[in-house]
Amino acid sequence: MTDRLAAGALQRVRETGVLAVVRAPSPEAAVAAGDALVRGGVTGIEVTFSTPGALEAIAELRHRHPDALVGAGTVTTAAQAEASAAAGAAFLVSPGTLPELARAMLATGLTTMTGAMTPSEVMEAMALGADVVKVFPASLGGPALVKALREPFPDAVLMPTGGVTAENLADFLGAGAIAVGAGGDLLPRAALEAGDWDAIEARAVRYAEALRTARAA
Repeated sequence: MTDRLAAGALQRVRETGVLAVVRAPSPEAAVAAGDALVRGGVTGIEVTFSTPGALEAIAELRHRHPDALVGAGTVTTAAQAEASAAAGAAFLVSPGTLPELARAMLATGLTTMTGAMTPSEVMEAMALGADVVKVFPASLGGPALVKALREPFPDAVLMPTGGVTAENLADFLGAGAIAVGAGGDLLPRAALEAGDWDAIEARAVRYAEALRTARAA
């Protein structure tokens, strides 16, 4: 944990274990999906800026679920980082690592996660002070990629996103990830568009159970 990071922030990410990546067609759908996730036992919620009204959804989810870890994803501008902080986001996630953007994200004081795929990108994210390095898209290398990156960077705090499923969650955690980001498998586009919140809740139950099993192993 860096000196900049508030005490206990990384522990919250670790305890949450799964950050659900919510790309919804509307703010109302994002909130309903968040409700379903929490009912199913997944309390880490990343509302992406590709969701219309993302800030509105973040603020509402923070209000409805004060014990959940709710943040903003697909942050690509400094203005988005600042607006997310004002909306009550607990963390910020960017798909890549741009120095100016990373500094703006860090300046908010929120837990900052920036994306990387290659060793050089991991080094840049760490040098800039990112609290968590989002390994994306993790589907290209799977748990083996996370394990390989941990060898030269044992102090890196890695969170794979993209290609994570309830079935491989334990493998990613076993490879050294602090948590995982789960998108399309946990929140299928069809379910979001149809408003099938029961389906999303059922998937959240599977992920929560997979997380419990992985931790007990």
